[in-house]
Amino acid sequence: MSNLKIRIRKIIASYFPVLYIDIEWWRLFGKKMDWNNPKDLNEKIQWIKRYTDTCLWTELADKYRVRDYVARCGHKDTLVKLYGKWTNAEDINWDSLPNQFVLKTNNGSGDVIICKDKNNFDILSATQTLNKLINQKYGMSTNERHYLGIPPLIIAEELLDNTQQPIVSSSLIDYKIWCFDGVPECIWTCYNRTKKGIDVAAYDLNWICHPEWSCFDDHFRKANVILPRPKSLDKMLEIASDLSNGFPQVRVDLYEVGGKPFFGELTFSSNMGLMSYFSDEYLEYLGSKVTLPQKSKRNY
Repeated sequence: MSNLKIRIRKIIASYFPVLYIDIEWWRLFGKKMDWNNPKDLNEKIQWIKRYTDTCLWTELADKYRVRDYVARCGHKDTLVKLYGKWTNAEDINWDSLPNQFVLKTNNGSGDVIICKDKNNFDILSATQTLNKLINQKYGMSTNERHYLGIPPLIIAEELLDNTQQPIVSSSLIDYKIWCFDGVPECIWTCYNRTKKGIDVAAYDLNWICHPEWSCFDDHFRKANVILPRPKSLDKMLEIASDLSNGFPQVRVDLYEVGGKPFFGELTFSSNMGLMSYFSDEYLEYLGSKVTLPQKSKRNY
């Protein structure tokens, strides 16, 4: 896609968000978005974004503030150790950080800086990258406006050991649990993550793999192994149920390291509500699990 087309898409998303969804819907799915009778999960995410107050999404999509929510729900022990928070990269106290750590912004997606050895870590490059990230208005061009209300921060957390997992993976295994008002429905696993792609697979709550639920492509690659059932699966489902209670739909992202579950994040608009990695049939099935709330404050 040309730079001009990208700029035009960003302008439409920023100033005409409903038009943006209508255009993207047609481009991706070859049909009109049904605002009056949403059925599948993507449609219902878009409807909730447009017709309801998503202030709580703003609070809980914040990777820093959500920690308080997780603690209030009784799962403080699943939080990754926090080393510090800053409003700009120049304020980071590098001497206070351990030899290994992770740096990220509290309002971004996927932009993580990993330090495995502070003695060989490029602080100048990390500082420049973080200041660039923290000054981005994340959420505007992706039509996820609940991110715009998050006061941007840089946070440093413990680097979890990805060797303490059931298989060899170049990244932590994400256990992404789709939940509907406190009821977990399925687990989407993602691992071997790079900028070029990721290995994915969908499992039911009994840990049976269901490739028929998914659509694979060059980015969302079909996993070539069946993951062992997580040792803490029952605990993961309990955590996901507690954290998702009261929300029509939300994805609860968790990790497991050494048999212990760790909280990742809450995602209310997975892939911007334009998911193409699930089949049409499965998206409609998941959509049937969403009870739409009453219309309230219109966000746009």
